[in-house]
Amino acid sequence: MRLISPADYIFLALEGREQPFHVGGLQLFTPPEGSGPEFARELYQRVMETPDVAPRFRQRLGSVSPTPQRLTWRDDTDIDLDYHVQLSALPRPGRIRELLEMTSRWHSTLLDRHRPLWEMHIVEGLEDGRVAVYTKMHHALADGVTALRLLQNSLSSDPDETGLTPIFAPRKRRHRASRATPNPLSQLFDGVSETAGLLPAAARIGRQIARERDIPRPMTAPKTMFNTSVGGARRFAAQSWEIARIKNVAKSMGCTLNDVVLAMCGGALRAYLEEQNALPDAPLVAFVPISLHGKKDNEKAPGNSIGLALANLGTDTADPAARLSAVRKSMGQAKQMMSGLTPAQAMAVSATMLAPSAAANLTGTTGLIRPTFNVIISNVPGPRETLYWDGARLDGIYPASIVMNGAALNITLTSNAHTLDFGITGCRTAVPHLQRLLGHLDVALKELENVAT
Repeated sequence: MRLISPADYIFLALEGREQPFHVGGLQLFTPPEGSGPEFARELYQRVMETPDVAPRFRQRLGSVSPTPQRLTWRDDTDIDLDYHVQLSALPRPGRIRELLEMTSRWHSTLLDRHRPLWEMHIVEGLEDGRVAVYTKMHHALADGVTALRLLQNSLSSDPDETGLTPIFAPRKRRHRASRATPNPLSQLFDGVSETAGLLPAAARIGRQIARERDIPRPMTAPKTMFNTSVGGARRFAAQSWEIARIKNVAKSMGCTLNDVVLAMCGGALRAYLEEQNALPDAPLVAFVPISLHGKKDNEKAPGNSIGLALANLGTDTADPAARLSAVRKSMGQAKQMMSGLTPAQAMAVSATMLAPSAAANLTGTTGLIRPTFNVIISNVPGPRETLYWDGARLDGIYPASIVMNGAALNITLTSNAHTLDFGITGCRTAVPHLQRLLGHLDVALKELENVAT
């Protein structure tokens, strides 16, 4: 048995029927030329013949009851692939609409804690002949960055390569030089140094907050219809935009691609809330997860490694240029706040900022205190080239993420060769007509393109 890390255990402790804590993704594949109508079933059969399952996909909770073993992982030696992998068919007429509705239902259900915490669904019956794959795994197993890396490692840039193993199969490891066994005294010293380094970092951050009074801070976001308790049912919507369009705006306006994405979301949320007669006077604040996997000595860290930025979305202005300027300034402040921190220090600072929201969630007092953020917006780097699965071209990767009490809406996107693929997840009751956000995102991008020319 192995102890579950504190960061990973948080996602298990917060989970309940109304707020499942798994991350998922919907992928769309175009079958190779010459393949027949049975391609999805043939793909499913090959998956079911996978001889082995990677350690990450074997581990399950040591116990589902409130005992010390609940804090541990144990390895399952006999994986029931018939349970974890399923072949499904869409009802007629097999439109994307039916696919998204089915995905919404899959994403609403809890994973079985008596088994390893993942599922995979291969879907046939789309009217355009494509094949869909929906996968989900508990956030305690992997954050969004890790999950996407696992997906990419199961695909190939060569359309002629066949025999690829699915996401849950072990990967071949390249030979690496052996590493010395960590010295316990050295680990203790590193931990003490990390803790000591937090003191000057906290003082620096405090001075920045006092100096820049417009910087988003905990418990200062406006109350919105998204900051409410959630039910267990979800809605999921998805759409792609050409990445070149967003890059052109970023280049013209002298900002980052992520700034443009956040400004798109700000414009879409403003239009959506105006339709609902629920737009607050103060600007919405987004919780923007920052992956710490790329930082030195943290690239191979298992589980979750996430920092936090709070971004002003500029929803208080109808001017798209002013909105983008507000986003750019806000993200600059957040980057300055996190600069110079180690991954452990960044996670500690982020946890402190999220503490009021977490406490409200655990105590059932959501809505009684002012929220720290209104919506979660995450941009996860994806593949830079077109990928294939046994010759089937990957057309889209649409992330399906977490909503929870106090945060009923989540917008997650990933890059995929030449597109940005958006996946929007919302509480089915708290966020009505969620799919309308897709149209508002398109309008918001066109408005930014107009001011960038």
